[in-house]
Amino acid sequence: MFLKRIIAIVLVSAFMLIISAESKAVNTTIAPKQQSVTINSRQLNMTLDYVKSARISSLIVNGQKVISNDDGIFTSIKVGDNIYSSLHLKSSPVLVRGKNSIRVNGIKYGDANLTVSENWIFDTSGPSIKWTIERSLSNPVKADEVASPVFNFDNINTWEGAYQGYGGLAWFYLFNEKLCTYGVHSRSSSFWNSKTGNGLNITVAASGKQVAMKYTRTNDDKLAYTVSIGDNAFIPKSDTGTNRRRFIRGHTDVWSAQTLAAGKSTQTLTLSYFDFNERYGRGTLKGVDGSQVSAVLNTIARIGVIDSLHFGGNSWHTPYGPICLHEQYIAQLGLGINDPQYLKGYQSCLDFYRDHAIKPDGRVYPRWAYTNEDAMPGKFNKYGFYEAQWGILMDSNPDLVTNVAELYDMNGDLHWVKTHQLSCEKALDWILKRDSNNNGLVEMMTDNQSEKKSSDWIDIIWASYENAFVNAKLYRALVKWAAIEHQLGNTVKAKYYEDFAAKLKASFNKPVTEGGFWDEENKCYVHWRDKDGTIHGRNMVTPVNFMAIAYEICDNADRKKTILDAIEKQMEQEKLFFWPIAMTSYEKGEGNDWQWPFPNYENGDLFLSWGSIGVRAYASYDPALALKYVKNVLHQYSKDGLAFQRYGRLKQDGLGDDILSGNSLAIVGLYQAIYGINPMYNRLYLEPHLSPELYGTALNYNFRGQRVNILLDNNKYAISNKIFKIIAPYNFGFYTIKGQLFYFDRNSAKTSLQITSAQPLTIEIKNWDHHKIEFSAMTDKASAQPVSYVVRQLKPDTYYSVNMNGTAGKKIKSDKNGDILLSNESVSHSTTFTLER
Repeated sequence: MFLKRIIAIVLVSAFMLIISAESKAVNTTIAPKQQSVTINSRQLNMTLDYVKSARISSLIVNGQKVISNDDGIFTSIKVGDNIYSSLHLKSSPVLVRGKNSIRVNGIKYGDANLTVSENWIFDTSGPSIKWTIERSLSNPVKADEVASPVFNFDNINTWEGAYQGYGGLAWFYLFNEKLCTYGVHSRSSSFWNSKTGNGLNITVAASGKQVAMKYTRTNDDKLAYTVSIGDNAFIPKSDTGTNRRRFIRGHTDVWSAQTLAAGKSTQTLTLSYFDFNERYGRGTLKGVDGSQVSAVLNTIARIGVIDSLHFGGNSWHTPYGPICLHEQYIAQLGLGINDPQYLKGYQSCLDFYRDHAIKPDGRVYPRWAYTNEDAMPGKFNKYGFYEAQWGILMDSNPDLVTNVAELYDMNGDLHWVKTHQLSCEKALDWILKRDSNNNGLVEMMTDNQSEKKSSDWIDIIWASYENAFVNAKLYRALVKWAAIEHQLGNTVKAKYYEDFAAKLKASFNKPVTEGGFWDEENKCYVHWRDKDGTIHGRNMVTPVNFMAIAYEICDNADRKKTILDAIEKQMEQEKLFFWPIAMTSYEKGEGNDWQWPFPNYENGDLFLSWGSIGVRAYASYDPALALKYVKNVLHQYSKDGLAFQRYGRLKQDGLGDDILSGNSLAIVGLYQAIYGINPMYNRLYLEPHLSPELYGTALNYNFRGQRVNILLDNNKYAISNKIFKIIAPYNFGFYTIKGQLFYFDRNSAKTSLQITSAQPLTIEIKNWDHHKIEFSAMTDKASAQPVSYVVRQLKPDTYYSVNMNGTAGKKIKSDKNGDILLSNESVSHSTTFTLER
């Protein structure tokens, strides 16, 4: 008996040791009612509970606990009033540990009508956590909601926002009441908090399946993030008959019910940490508040992206969710946002617009919305595009072309832009046919303001017949697209558009007494003329006059000075923080009656969407004035977040629930016109207009898959990547591919210097003109590796004296293309080359 007791004690002790060892091996803790396991990657830590439920009860991101509640993260399916979830299982699942993996088998929930069986596999072999969910349904089911899974973050303020895989933003600042819900079609979400610097990226891989996501502010002020996966595309539930609404209030059912097939499906979520400042940091911004610049471009600039195929200027938060295709700056926003995902997403969006927003005759629908309430009766298609109730808004045709052209400048994808060649030609040709009197100015659908119909973005001002606003936009589109036609080899079309643009420009600049738009009496370009010759909009309409200058229609220096000085003088008198849409009142009858007395709405209020052209108009004239209004906008952001449609002129207070991403455009103008950053199809072009307080600015910028550094100083500018650097005292273009560097002198679209080098190299341009070229090549270490230099765009078949470091040189003759090859030249710490005719 004694021996049996000894044996029993030994066996029990051995068993307890084994259990203890196994517990340590799988990092499992045992609680009286719950078992859990901790899963780690580099900066992520999660706790998985797996007794009578399967859920992640804790998620820590770089030391910050973002989920620590009873719901945590779980899967579920809602069928009618029934919710089946992994929080309530039929039995406890089984945990199995492998090398760098943890598997939970036998997760079963449901009822007599439906059994959901799941296995969860967590792979921690890399820097991220890969969570695979294997799901099997016992039978087909019409699911009102699918959560695969849902993440319940502790607070709506845990994250400031979540960037979508297509470049849009779920901005939680706008979730201003409980049960606000926003749904999108995306396969990735990057949550971020600029204050902590922490970021959490979640991507979904589900082969052959459709993926949607939604974000909800819960009744207890948590943030619920739901990933839904189905066999068919997720369609919004609201509104009946249109089914396009992505943002809803007071409830969470943003998606229509979807039938799920019986059988197995598999999906994988990859969770990874990112450093927000490292990924989105913009560098050292002198003279302005860099954190405010980042905040505006990271939030306001993106809110016009409603979904993966719907990019515009009005936010998803707006009650009827409109998109204006008659806005020429949607691609331009990407220059300031500077996120490759935005550019890629907008590329897909423009493909969608090409296929669904252009009528067979070439007319471009000007708007899209959640509903048809803003549409002319019967003037809409099944995709949601429509003619607006206010009139035939003609600027949608040139603006679509401008956005395609400017996106091409940013992505450099010639194959892609060629897929838009026929549609852009069709859009341009449709509007060019509207020049019935052959004076180069296209005509609107209305002849007279008395018809009380609009024709452009200023949609309740009755601009008619020959409209300077639309013709200025058309000029921009023609110039941009003609250059692309040359690249695509259609010189006939290119010449047609160039010739039309030249005629338009000439007529535009004529005095109103000779059929043009220049008002000598009021010293400004007018808004429009009626068919009977009467002139309207003589009140210094700022978008018209800024576009005339910014788009280089007006090349008369005296006129530019007159316009810009007059505007600034009145701005100082009224102490306005931003330019109003018109400096003085339209005449009674020129717009919708309720806009009087002046100022009111489009008759004199402040619309920030014209900030980029305003900044651009002033930047080359007086950079300090341009910067003044950039700073004013940043200051306003610090007070109210710019979360309005416009600002009243009298009180300068935010007005309108139609929040516009265009409120960021002055800051985009900072990047494009003041810093001078202009991505072009074949180079990164830099043309700064700096005031002294900006000297020393050092920017990070994404360009064609590279992170480049841009240094801006007093007549000394530089662009560099990890290998090459160019320094110049004036504007220039920069481009690199593996082992090669291309320098474009000033605004030339052709290469001026091409360098081939296997070692890091800095090139400093000292002088570059037709008579003398001087540049230095510098490296940290002297190397015997040869470097070749090809100097281009010289006078063909001409002798040049070439010397190095001031020594007596030799004469080299340029070839028939105007090239001189300097090859097999090794580089010391610094070598200066001089070429003289």
